[in-house]
Amino acid sequence: MNKTGKVIRWEADRGFGFIAGAAGTQDVFFHVKDVQRGWTPQVGHVVTYELVHVGGKGPRAVAVQGAASRSAGRVPTSNPAPTRSRARVEPRASAPRDPWLRPILLVALLWAAVLGWASATHRLPAWVVPAWLGLNLWTFVVYWRDKWAAQRGQWRTPESSLHVWSLLGGWPGARIAQQTLRHKSRKEAFQTIYWVTVLAHVAGVSGLLFGQARGWPL
Repeated sequence: MNKTGKVIRWEADRGFGFIAGAAGTQDVFFHVKDVQRGWTPQVGHVVTYELVHVGGKGPRAVAVQGAASRSAGRVPTSNPAPTRSRARVEPRASAPRDPWLRPILLVALLWAAVLGWASATHRLPAWVVPAWLGLNLWTFVVYWRDKWAAQRGQWRTPESSLHVWSLLGGWPGARIAQQTLRHKSRKEAFQTIYWVTVLAHVAGVSGLLFGQARGWPL
């Protein structure tokens, strides 16, 4: 039997959410793989779903779809086009631009120049710059794979691993991935640790170069 409810929580990065249950009942869990293809859930959307119970894990919604899209096939309307247009526009309105993307790309270019200078003056090995570029490409791929897995309910990359790649030097690629893929960009705790890895990496390499310039034994 189909039920109707309202989305009260939607974690796009993690691919799951909750629908408000009837008065006095438990909220209903749903996963992105149980959502109608081509429709993006948003908090406040009214949805229809089928309720199932998975052993010991509480109620779960399957066959989740927007109530408007379901009723469109049964109730004729005089002008259905505006409804479809609004449904397409809503997801785009929830993705604000990252004000830090351009500044961090400029810093990354300056950092690449520093690494290039250090390699040219033999303060760092010649392979450092190409390795750094490859590391950033790999970091982007890791974020993309984690986003892909989140949308399909598959095995996820631990957040600690994502932070390790940033700490090793893949922080520019990580930021580009966060913005272009809309992945981990709204989690405040994750973002705090991300900035710590950026500062730790830059400080560590800068300290190494400074120590070499002063003739400190390394």
